[in-house]
Amino acid sequence: MRFTVAIDGPAASGKGTISRALAAHFGLAHLDTGLLYRAVAMKAGDPVAAARGLSAADLARDDLRTLEAGEAASRVAALPEVRAALTDFQRDFARREGGAVLDGRDIGTVICPEAEVKLFVTASPETRAQRRWQEAGTGSYDEVLAQVRARDARDMGRADAPLRPAGDAVLLDTTELSISEAVAQAQALVAARLPR
Repeated sequence: MRFTVAIDGPAASGKGTISRALAAHFGLAHLDTGLLYRAVAMKAGDPVAAARGLSAADLARDDLRTLEAGEAASRVAALPEVRAALTDFQRDFARREGGAVLDGRDIGTVICPEAEVKLFVTASPETRAQRRWQEAGTGSYDEVLAQVRARDARDMGRADAPLRPAGDAVLLDTTELSISEAVAQAQALVAARLPR
């Protein structure tokens, strides 16, 4: 069975948590595509060469979830050559036998426009900043909110593959939802579209 769930959304919207939960619940492979960009950003040297030579060891680094890595990833993700170098890897992963869940910022619009399920997970900038600030445990809330807004502007304003919902994506706003409520809504959507 080939079945792809494409989940897009801004930073700290809950897309990663929802993606991992869906993959575990339905027995699908999972790829956090943001980790690819974080790994590229954290490698020294030319980001295009880093993207072309990305290895499993690069994806296993323990510093990929830091605020620094997230900021750096947003900058290298704006480079068309980096995006192109990572596209085939993501597409191959998405269409693997057994099905897959991918989360990122251009999965439903660029990487997997043919995905059987497309979700756009979002939340207010204030809610996302609060989540990110609590997760990081450093800095001030106001600094994190400014970073969230700046990252949104970069991700939504880039010329190549800007962050936006696919035309046929289902919007899931997690601002007022608990994790379990958001996951339950996503699971219901996927269950309704899975082949019997």
